[in-house]
Amino acid sequence: MNKNIVKTTKGMVMGLLPFYLLALLLSMTGCKSNDDIIFDHERQQFETRNDRILLEFIAPFGTTADEELYIVGAFNGTDVEGAEPKLEQYKLTKAPNSNQKWGIYLDPSTFAGGKTLADGFRFYSATQGLEYTVSGELATHTDNPVVGSFTNIWGQRWEAYYWEGGEAPEPDHNGIRIYVDDQTGWDALNLYMWGDVNDLNGGWPGMSPTGTYTHEGMTWKYFDMGEENTGLAENLIFNNGGNGLQLPDFAFTLDRDIYLRITAEGVEEIGAEPVIQHDGYALFILNESSQTDLALYAWGDAEAFGGWPGMPATGIQTINGLEYTYFDLGEANTGLNLNLIPNNNNGGVQWEGGDLNFTIDHDIYLRIFDGGYEVISKDYQGGGGSVTPEPTDGSHKIYIDNQTGWDALGLYAWGDGLPELFGGWPGNTSYSQETVGGVTYQVFTYDGEGQEYHLILNNAGNGLQVDGPAIITGSDYYFTVTENGWTEK
Repeated sequence: MNKNIVKTTKGMVMGLLPFYLLALLLSMTGCKSNDDIIFDHERQQFETRNDRILLEFIAPFGTTADEELYIVGAFNGTDVEGAEPKLEQYKLTKAPNSNQKWGIYLDPSTFAGGKTLADGFRFYSATQGLEYTVSGELATHTDNPVVGSFTNIWGQRWEAYYWEGGEAPEPDHNGIRIYVDDQTGWDALNLYMWGDVNDLNGGWPGMSPTGTYTHEGMTWKYFDMGEENTGLAENLIFNNGGNGLQLPDFAFTLDRDIYLRITAEGVEEIGAEPVIQHDGYALFILNESSQTDLALYAWGDAEAFGGWPGMPATGIQTINGLEYTYFDLGEANTGLNLNLIPNNNNGGVQWEGGDLNFTIDHDIYLRIFDGGYEVISKDYQGGGGSVTPEPTDGSHKIYIDNQTGWDALGLYAWGDGLPELFGGWPGNTSYSQETVGGVTYQVFTYDGEGQEYHLILNNAGNGLQVDGPAIITGSDYYFTVTENGWTEK
């Protein structure tokens, strides 16, 4: 009876709990600790060499196969906290049979100043920065293996894990910076200078880029000019490392940072700020309030940015010397009519009003302050006061407070000897909607300057119309229209 029970129990263990049996078998075959278990990513991937130290780096999660990895530390003289602490001879090689491992052979006879690996080393990714610990500190390894050995080194995190917004902070600079969008296709780029001081920062072919900086999806090569050279008038000559190609001299006084685009044909200044690619149109907020954490909510055709308090700011952009917080409104939301409510991220402060109703077909500029706001233009120079928005593309608007009762509208305009402003009858039947001062208007946009046109509002060509006044193009107009006539506001 007891023997049958034992046999049945043993059969249940074999059939239902194989992992327990596996553990039992491992213990019976002499596996005494986890140290005896070798995982695939720990297996040696490179041949051991008698004349070298072999380090195999198990890279942090998120390392891609095409990344450039380097070992840095006191032993090879690299500045481990610099912008690009890398030397080509200390570049790691990805293991051909593992996506987690990179290897490097080291020769202690080449180490600098009597230093060893025990003086501390870490790894560096050209795209994700220095190696960090899970506690957010710079990683430091002190393993000091001997020649002819193989050692695994475990990585924890890349510096990129801690970057705000996923973007590397800009490195510290020495003096004026020259940023270059390099479109030459050359294998090398050098900058030679002559002028107030010849051979500034080196004789021909001049200096190599100080480093690279990626911002808003664009990668710049930059040259630090040196604080002591501020104010010098120099002629810049970009060349392909002295190998026979150079661009025409570009005169520049070292009194500001400058952004240049260079091609094999020439040099072009492209503005004092990197070009930002927006997702659709954007709301730019000049924040003169005491609030620092802004969000944007919208309602109308859609709750476009999610429930209250909406979405956080997309970023910061400098325009005409003024720093704006901006919200990308999204390409998918173009054409929607929305009521925008900037707020302090559900902290009890919000800015709202009838004139923050917009059809999302243009960029919007807004100045906010404690207790109020105003819609401003892109060319706003500061100083407060009421600023009438100016169209950025030369267009103007006719605002119609429609009291006719018609569901569909058309706006036709004719002038003596002039082309029809909105095309043939019934004119423009595609219009937007905006609320200004609590009044909802149907808005017709037009281009023109100084011509006289006569307006006719109609029910989209379905037999009803009301003749309107003559206008001179070049301004915005506001009208109330009933079936009996037009009244200008």
